[in-house]
Amino acid sequence: MTLTTAEIMSWIGAYLWPFARMGAMMFAAPVFGNTMAPMRVRLLLAVALTVAVMPVAGAGPGVEPLSFEGLLIMAQQVLTGLAMGLLLAMALQTVSIAGESIALTMGLGFATMVDPQSGQSTPVVSQLLTVVVTLLFLAMGGHLMLIELVAASFVTIPVGMEGFGESDYVRLVAWAGQMYAGAVLIALPAVVMLLIINLALGVMTRAAPQMNIFSVGFPVTMTLGFILIMTLVVPSLPRRFAAIWSDAFNTLGRMLGL
Repeated sequence: MTLTTAEIMSWIGAYLWPFARMGAMMFAAPVFGNTMAPMRVRLLLAVALTVAVMPVAGAGPGVEPLSFEGLLIMAQQVLTGLAMGLLLAMALQTVSIAGESIALTMGLGFATMVDPQSGQSTPVVSQLLTVVVTLLFLAMGGHLMLIELVAASFVTIPVGMEGFGESDYVRLVAWAGQMYAGAVLIALPAVVMLLIINLALGVMTRAAPQMNIFSVGFPVTMTLGFILIMTLVVPSLPRRFAAIWSDAFNTLGRMLGL
């Protein structure tokens, strides 16, 4: 049996282009793009998922991967995967923004640590809420829904020069407003209560100037802040994020034409 160079390059492209879309999605998506996971593990997972979706992806265009047209197809697959992963990453960042607002109000804005999801320094309150929301994401099967949508994208947006349109990218950018709106709804109860506590401490300091507000106010604000997080914020996370994830997946489904 003899194989031509064109046939070999066509077989390589049949796996390479779906791998580019899947790998780009995993680079940007929550849970899959966790920087604490070894790169080899993420690479092997991307390869395994690519092989799993190959029956849906089809043979692909008969273009050499190293040609100019092949590189354009590669770039289109990377953009498509990044857009899908970025939308869900913005949904997860909602809780990080909410946690940062709460931390600044309760005086813990300086207490930061490295976020394993993004690799950036974030307040410890954001870290706490991010861990809870990540577990909720896995418990609701969000990772399975994301893989299912990526597999379906090969049907609605086959491998080729075509990808998301201008209106789809506009919809992706516009969804960032939902991220900030959701963060406000999550943090609002705790921020309002902490503001009332700070006003009460201010009145007490005005009535008794000899009281050191820094030695009294900071422990009180921090203690009550954690109590408010556990009693007001954390119990509302399942309901809030069920709506946020639902909106994000529906938006991604409309972008894919599902």
